[in-house]
Amino acid sequence: MYPPIQLFDPASSTYTYVLHDPATREALIIDPVDEQLARDLAVLRERGLKLLWTVETHAHADHVTSAGLLAEHAGARTAAPEGCGIGTAAVQLKHGDVLKFGGEEMLALHTPGHTAGSMSYLWRGNVFTGDTLLINGCGRTDFQSGSAAALYRSVTEVLFALPTETVVWPAHDYQGRTHSTIGAEKAGNARLGGKTLAEFTAIMDDLNLPKPRRIDEAVPANQSSGLRHDAGGGGAEPRAAQGYAGDVTPQTAYEWWKQGQAVLVDVRTDAEREWVGFVPGAVPLAWKQWPGMAVNVAFDEGLKAAVPPGKKALLMCRSGVRSIAAAKRATELGIEAYNILEGFEGDPDENAQRGKRGGWRLRGLPWRQG
Repeated sequence: MYPPIQLFDPASSTYTYVLHDPATREALIIDPVDEQLARDLAVLRERGLKLLWTVETHAHADHVTSAGLLAEHAGARTAAPEGCGIGTAAVQLKHGDVLKFGGEEMLALHTPGHTAGSMSYLWRGNVFTGDTLLINGCGRTDFQSGSAAALYRSVTEVLFALPTETVVWPAHDYQGRTHSTIGAEKAGNARLGGKTLAEFTAIMDDLNLPKPRRIDEAVPANQSSGLRHDAGGGGAEPRAAQGYAGDVTPQTAYEWWKQGQAVLVDVRTDAEREWVGFVPGAVPLAWKQWPGMAVNVAFDEGLKAAVPPGKKALLMCRSGVRSIAAAKRATELGIEAYNILEGFEGDPDENAQRGKRGGWRLRGLPWRQG
């Protein structure tokens, strides 16, 4: 039996897990972190893995997920517990649902308590417990629909009912520990091992923990799979710290373009423009192209030729993800570059269909098809 690939984000002490089928090389990733996107894509590339699924254990409060970014960059589908309010996830998981990748299967277990929708995932004698069960501890239950009684039942009735040799892989550890077992946690977990519900509730009520530092940013972002479409008003939301000039709404981008202040550059593939639709007058310049969605080696020269000195570049893709990467590259080339929020088609809805949640096309801005 081969173990999961365990990755670590030091800033949030978050573990991310990659599981794969060695025969087909199909994979899924659990609890990815946005600041580790490049690392995770490199792991997939180096190991020759095709990412089918990004999976959340819950809507995290201490970091922002990269699920939406991975869906765009790697072609994966997003899956999340149905009780977590992650409306952009293509699949809303219920207790007992199974995700398949190659010949492998992963079983979803509803384990509420840290949040009402929290899930754990069982795969080949391994259980990925999120914040429900940590090594010698558990996640807090005092915010975000938490419940000490629900967590106690989730652990004692669901997780502790698993075979004692089942390996426990938590979402976090703050002391450098990587994994445990159900047997070890049943015997020695300081909060849950051998405790009654009353004893556990008293422990949790007495924690008095500070509010998570990033909760106000992280939870809303995670409820949209980490795609933070947060530009306000009629102007641009600055993003200099992220490597480009800013984010603009489709309406603002159209006004700038119409007024001659900027060049609109469509960085989708030729096939996307042909089949989904295009903006008349926009510069077609793919950031990535098939086969393999390889980076377009002609992008730099094409962009420099398209954007005259003194004008801004407005980058648009399908949903506002590839255009971020393109805007960063444009900035490196000395061009004042902006990402168009929502892209041409907007975010996927609860049925994983685009064109119904924002985007240039839905906003009634000029476009054609065929």
